[in-house]
Amino acid sequence: MKEQISYLLIGNSRWHWALKKEDEWSFIDAPPNLETFHSLQSSLIAWAAVGKIPTDINLNPALKLNINQIPLRQIPSWIGIDRALGAWAAFQKFQLTDIHPNGFLVADAGTVLSITRITANGEFAGGQLIPGLHLQLSSMINGTENLIDPGRNKQLSKNPFPERTEDAMFRGSVEALVGVIIAAHNHVQGPLWLCGGDSLILLQELKQKGINVLHSPNLVLEGMINLKS
Repeated sequence: MKEQISYLLIGNSRWHWALKKEDEWSFIDAPPNLETFHSLQSSLIAWAAVGKIPTDINLNPALKLNINQIPLRQIPSWIGIDRALGAWAAFQKFQLTDIHPNGFLVADAGTVLSITRITANGEFAGGQLIPGLHLQLSSMINGTENLIDPGRNKQLSKNPFPERTEDAMFRGSVEALVGVIIAAHNHVQGPLWLCGGDSLILLQELKQKGINVLHSPNLVLEGMINLKS
C-alpha cells in the first residue's frame, strides 16, 4: 500500500489540506482542527502559513515553504505566501495555453480577496486587496447596532435588490467583490483564475455577467504540490 502524503496551508480563518493516497488527491478546507493535524502530521511534505500558528502544534521548520522558493520573477519578499503559490500554479497552467501578451490575473476569494497580476513572462506585476465576503459582513455587523449575521452558508438572493436586510447585506457584499474582479479584468483582458473558499459563489455571478473564468478552487495547494513534486 502506498504511503499517504499531505500538505498544509494555515489560512487566516481556515486550514487547507491536500492529501494524496493511492494516487488520488483530496482536499480539505475546514476550521483549525488539532485532531486532524495530529493524524496527518507524520505524512506532511510541506506547509506554509498566512494565519496565526497555534502554539500547541509542532510543525517541522525544515518543511516550511518560503517566498524565496517560488520561482516567479520580481516576487517581493513581503507578499503573502498564498498569493505567490496561487500565482505560481496559475503561471504553470498559463504556459500551456495560447499565452496572452498582457499576462493573467489570480483572484483568491478567501478571508481577504486578493487579486494578483502576473506578466506573460512570469513577473509579479502588483495587485489589489479588499476585505473578503465574511469580513465585509463582519464589518457591518460589528459597526452597527441593528444588523445581524446572515450566516456563513447564506444563499444568495436571485433578486438584485432584496427586501430582507440579511439578503441585502449578502447580495451587496457579493456584488462588491464581483465588481472589483470585473474592473481588474477589464484592465488586463487576459485569463482570470479564481480560487479560494468563497470562489464558487463569485464564479456563478461572474459567469452570469459574461466573464470567462478559470475556476481552480485549490490553486494555492496545487502550487505547493508542484513545488515539491
